[in-house]
Amino acid sequence: MIAVLFFLGIMAISYEQAGFSLLIFIGFAILLYVNKEKRFTTSLLLSFLVCFALFMFFNTFVGTMEIPKETKIILNRLSLGFMILGMVLVHLFFHKKVSWYNQKPDWKNPIDLPFHKIDTFWFWLIGIVINLVIYGYFILQKDWEYLQSLLWFCLLFSLINAVFEEVIWRGIMLSALKEMTSTGYAVLVTSVGFGLLHLAIGFSIALSLLISVAGVIYAILTLKTNSLYPSIVFHIVINIGMVYSGFII
Repeated sequence: MIAVLFFLGIMAISYEQAGFSLLIFIGFAILLYVNKEKRFTTSLLLSFLVCFALFMFFNTFVGTMEIPKETKIILNRLSLGFMILGMVLVHLFFHKKVSWYNQKPDWKNPIDLPFHKIDTFWFWLIGIVINLVIYGYFILQKDWEYLQSLLWFCLLFSLINAVFEEVIWRGIMLSALKEMTSTGYAVLVTSVGFGLLHLAIGFSIALSLLISVAGVIYAILTLKTNSLYPSIVFHIVINIGMVYSGFII
């Protein structure tokens, strides 16, 4: 129930459905009252939705400003910090330690595929190479001057977006949900939520759910290496590819 409300809340806020969003918040308030054992988990997801609403309000305001589109996009990505702040405050309120897999990657744990085991490092590296090849096809069709003109924006956007999104989903939220619920539930909520968040930047539901698959891959890398850094690097590579392929600007 909590996960379903969370997903519906992201969708309602993304589509700026104020009435439906209010119903979602009321639903969370009821769950906080009747289910005392799950108050931390409920509060964590509710804080995300409240801060996501602030994120949307802030970016609506930024959209009215007469500044370059690139600056608006960077401000949009920086405002992901609202969600980080909200979840940190919930941890402090419940006297829980904020954990986000901030340590050196441990590559010793293999990934179990249906009929094969693969070394986590090679899984990570192969995934990066595949994405470089896919995006490379689109990038090679671009003009060299165009690529040069986007260099600093590309680097700044890719770094901010990857770090903030990974800290939110595979860092704080995955760590907290894994501790309070189960690994499977934590991966499901963070991966689907990560995908649906892209509705706010104009992606379709189908594409957003496809991005959820990337969320699962990031989560597996984080859990297997016990570190957030492999998924951040993977995410940065994909972001660079998206910018230079023309999917972002």
